[in-house]
Amino acid sequence: MFKKIKIHQGVNLNIDGEAEKIIVDLPKSLTYGVKPDDFFTIVPKLLVKEGDIVKNGTPLFFSKKNPRINFVSPVSGEVTSIIRGPKRKILEIIITADKKNDSVVFQTSNHEKLPLNEIKELILKSGFWPFIKQRPYGVISSPEDTPKSIFVSCFSTVPLAVDYDFLLKKDKEDFQLGVNILKRLTSGNVYLGLDSSFNGFFKEIENVKKISVDGPHPSGNVGIQIHKIDPINYGDKVWTINPEDVSNLGAFFRTGKFSSKRTIALVGSSVKKRQYYKTIIGTSISKILEFSDFECSNNNRIINGDLLSGDATGPNSYLGYYNNLISVLEEGNTHRFMGWIPFVDNHILSLSRTSFSWFFSKKKHNVNSNMNGEERAIVVTGEMEKVFPMDIYPMELIKACLNEDIEKMEALGIYEVAPEDFGLIDYASTSKIEAQEIIKSGIELMINEVG
Repeated sequence: MFKKIKIHQGVNLNIDGEAEKIIVDLPKSLTYGVKPDDFFTIVPKLLVKEGDIVKNGTPLFFSKKNPRINFVSPVSGEVTSIIRGPKRKILEIIITADKKNDSVVFQTSNHEKLPLNEIKELILKSGFWPFIKQRPYGVISSPEDTPKSIFVSCFSTVPLAVDYDFLLKKDKEDFQLGVNILKRLTSGNVYLGLDSSFNGFFKEIENVKKISVDGPHPSGNVGIQIHKIDPINYGDKVWTINPEDVSNLGAFFRTGKFSSKRTIALVGSSVKKRQYYKTIIGTSISKILEFSDFECSNNNRIINGDLLSGDATGPNSYLGYYNNLISVLEEGNTHRFMGWIPFVDNHILSLSRTSFSWFFSKKKHNVNSNMNGEERAIVVTGEMEKVFPMDIYPMELIKACLNEDIEKMEALGIYEVAPEDFGLIDYASTSKIEAQEIIKSGIELMINEVG
């Protein structure tokens, strides 16, 4: 039996450059990188040094706040570089891969008979715990907690999103096993969020509650689904995990080895070979671009993640730990002639009816990074509420975060949101504010002051 959600606020951005339904194996990268900054609020404590030999699944560092949470190597090889920034902050751990593919092996064959505490210990020691996040805050969950529910959004509505059914259709058994393990971690239900028009293998998964979601972006965001199905009150914990990581969790309990596979889509109108690539977490972005015959130039911006919430990066960086997308966007380093006039050179994708391009919102647009204006005052226009489907006042919450007013932040719903939920506001707001960064700073303040 499906629970049904209908989302009205929001918008689908029709952007050109979606990946074709082709999956190819990406050749192994020479080096792989793990970046502690991929793990929000985590302060790492190193367990390795340059020159150490590691296996797939060897712990590289642990969380200072909770030493039980390990972060492991995605490949076997040698730790060749530990890159540090100001105040010796660890920026990247670089591993040069070998050809051995050695893995740390755990005894998981009898997992059905193991008590819950031993299941948790296996997940913690193997390095899989960082894949499980929690709301409030969108941080790595605490193994000491028991969530009231676990949510997996099996579809994405971000621009140029991956098709999880397509990339996981051969991993159905591992996905089902991963779901069975997750069910043991909660006192409530495991929810799968499915697109209302979806007919893929996720509908056949057992031991879950399925949610049929209808509506535009951000309906695919797990935070929206939690808000509509199992809202978070003070003291509640809800866990979330990405679909491919559910499959990886199942593969671990099937094999006893840390599964670091990652299927990514390289997207963007300037990319010729827009397709899916099977690779490994932390692979070199330059390897992906090289294999796709894409030559990066100053006229292109590479985004590690999706267009709304990803991080601008260079070709010499590494795939983000949780990312299934590498997006390429044209640089907006030119200005439109008389850009303030709506009918002059009007080809940009606009959500405002003051721009004539609004009439062509259903056609695929080739966008760039030009903000078409500078940051300005926040004005009460109602535009934020039109693209934000939670029963929360987004503008008031943003202002409370800017003012660092903890009581107002709590009253206005800071426990239910994560930065990604404000991605459309970043795009749609005429104030040009960085809403996601403001919410992220607000969440950090809540963690430091409230816990």
